[in-house]
Amino acid sequence: MLIEMYQDKLRGLLEDDPLRMDILHALAAVSLPDCWVAAGFVRNLVWDDLHNKTTDLNDVDVIYYCQTDTQGQLATNAVRQLQEELPMVNWQVKNQALMHIKPQHSQYTSSTNAMTFWPEQETAIGVSFDKKGCFSFVAPFGLASVFDGRITFNPKGDEDVFWQRVKQKCWLTIWPQLKIENTFLYKR
Repeated sequence: MLIEMYQDKLRGLLEDDPLRMDILHALAAVSLPDCWVAAGFVRNLVWDDLHNKTTDLNDVDVIYYCQTDTQGQLATNAVRQLQEELPMVNWQVKNQALMHIKPQHSQYTSSTNAMTFWPEQETAIGVSFDKKGCFSFVAPFGLASVFDGRITFNPKGDEDVFWQRVKQKCWLTIWPQLKIENTFLYKR
């Protein structure tokens, strides 16, 4: 019941944002497997709502999962198609089947599985929109914490990377009511 409430709230926020809806429509026309718009696209929208403000989208993180696309051809084609549709958007398209290499993790099994390794839990939220106009959401850590205005360290991640992101992205300055969560973290 609570999950549906958060999904309904998120759906409403997306529907009230013309640019995000244009982005979702553009992505629905691109054929990428296990594909989601994730990270700041969703997280920042919710945090903006909690703070009654609107921040710009610096980029749009599109994730997909395809083990056979080792050269990134699907991403290249998708970026080209998306830029033709919405050239003002800074598209970032990443194959999650390859993202385990740099941090030396075991191979991820899906986009959702890859998200479980992201530095903070509130970033690990994705949305897709199909050609029939239906939303789908993926949130391996749930939606409650993002709507509660938390920044939660992912224990699978690197704590230094977490703190670096909090500082570099100025989250506590942009959204001052956010709270850093998890008692095992030390203050910096």
